[in-house]
Amino acid sequence: MNFALIGAAGYIAPRHIKAIADTGNKLVVAYDKFDSVGRLDSSFPEASFFTEQEQFDRFCHNQMKSGDPLHWMSICTPNYTHTPFIENGLRLGTDVICEKPIVLHARTIDELMKVEDETGHKAYNILQLRLHKAIADLKKKIDNGPKDKIYDVELTYITSRGKWYYASWKGDVHKSGGVATNIGVHFYDMLQWVFGPVKKNIVNVMSFDRVAGYLELEKACVRYFLSINADNLPENAVQGEKRTYRTLNIDGDEFEFSQGFTELHTESYKHILNGTGFRISEARPCIEIVEQIRTSTPVGLVGDYHPLAKLPLSGHPFGWDEKR
Repeated sequence: MNFALIGAAGYIAPRHIKAIADTGNKLVVAYDKFDSVGRLDSSFPEASFFTEQEQFDRFCHNQMKSGDPLHWMSICTPNYTHTPFIENGLRLGTDVICEKPIVLHARTIDELMKVEDETGHKAYNILQLRLHKAIADLKKKIDNGPKDKIYDVELTYITSRGKWYYASWKGDVHKSGGVATNIGVHFYDMLQWVFGPVKKNIVNVMSFDRVAGYLELEKACVRYFLSINADNLPENAVQGEKRTYRTLNIDGDEFEFSQGFTELHTESYKHILNGTGFRISEARPCIEIVEQIRTSTPVGLVGDYHPLAKLPLSGHPFGWDEKR
């Protein structure tokens, strides 16, 4: 089938390009404002490419009138642009695959579902952690375990970012949704998928570079700490010269899922193309979680909170006061 790709120069685009190739499909055209897209040569050197959206749109509309129309549009653009690109793809006449977070506001899901109904086309979200074997096995274990058991869960995710991050769209909460949305939405999706819906959502600490809080789920009490600040890395990670630290502890036992991420986009595409992918409506719980976090007033170090929430807050590298 024929694909169009929006956001070809971005960080996540190579995984989509590989997934299109791995599933035996063809990338016909790509668009990005930036022209550093030599990565297209790895699989689709014949793909048309545009840096102007108007030219891309014209090409796509002409392609739809040809005897070889586009079937899918893949979207790998900044978070705040997902909604209009998804709608454009649906109205063009293609089905759509979009990176996470699908949208920044839960109400937008309803708006896009109306466009799906109007056009007869479908939009899918990449929720790849649900396809991770270790996490799928964990869900089966929880589903088959004691119905009244409440698990004690602690999630820590620190993925270091340099000062460039704050100058990009990712450092603008209005464009990225902030730390919880930009680096954490797939973890929140995984937690609610495994342990059930949210009953309580409390934020202890929130700043431009971290968020710490407490989630009471149907089958788990979760303390979490997410950060993009290398100063928050634990000593054992620093000694190992690692810039990323990821750990999930369940009832005192370490849950290992650091491996097995490399092919998850290809697996996501396989599921979507055979009709078992995750529709945008299935992303609603995690979008609601991160939207509630983003709009919450932190309560401070009270109640059941993650131990790293006590770390001293840092000053913004550009002097912006965004601590809450």
